[in-house]
Amino acid sequence: MDILLDTIMGGIAGYMWPLTRISSMFMVMAVFGATTTPTRVRLLLSLTVTAAIAPVLPPMPTIELFSLTAVFVTFQQIIIGVSMGFASILLMQTFVLTGQIIGMQTSLGFASMVDPSSGQQTPVVSNFFLLLTTMIFLAVDGHLVLIRMVVASFETIPVSTTGLSLTSYRLFSEFVGYMFGAALTMSLSAIVALLTINLSFGVMTRASPQLNIFSIGFPVTMVSGLFILWLTLTPIMAHFGEVWRETQLLLCDVLLLQCSVDGGLNL
Repeated sequence: MDILLDTIMGGIAGYMWPLTRISSMFMVMAVFGATTTPTRVRLLLSLTVTAAIAPVLPPMPTIELFSLTAVFVTFQQIIIGVSMGFASILLMQTFVLTGQIIGMQTSLGFASMVDPSSGQQTPVVSNFFLLLTTMIFLAVDGHLVLIRMVVASFETIPVSTTGLSLTSYRLFSEFVGYMFGAALTMSLSAIVALLTINLSFGVMTRASPQLNIFSIGFPVTMVSGLFILWLTLTPIMAHFGEVWRETQLLLCDVLLLQCSVDGGLNL
């Protein structure tokens, strides 16, 4: 009877801990972790992926499920999964921040709508960049890359009481700084162009004080902002490819995976 109970508990552990790591990633990651995605859909995806990969995963540790150690192991799996999903969120927020900077500079920031990923009010320009980045993320199979990484992570970071190292948390904090730098780089051309337009209005005001610069400058700035926004979309794929490569390299360093220079996963 004891042998049968140990076999049942081992079978449950073989699915429970992988499900914890995978479901944590799906609950947080971009696109699938948005508030517009039903929780049942995310749970169904997690169960499907877990059922498909569980038979080929390394053996789970022989830890009693109803113990304090099992709770700690489960907590470690949640942290690993949330970290992977959080990396994809940082990828998306890079372009959301770009849209906010451009929106403030072009006077288009006053128009706002609900962000489908967070449920908060954000400028329309940011939502436009978010939707565009989401389509690109799905087009380049970014969600499939994350699934491959979470499967490979069971080899490099097996299920145990030890999870991510302190170096991994430092890498995430450094990537946040990179996110702000990348957003500023993408919006720098728009900032310089609009600064030139504002300087020209300043010269006009100095040369002809009787002109009502507020009634003239606002519509001109908005039209120029739309034109600049259109020009900003031209190199969007190159910017996304660069940020996506850095995101993959971050996950490779955090999960101790072997990746190529371009961020590809070597399996």
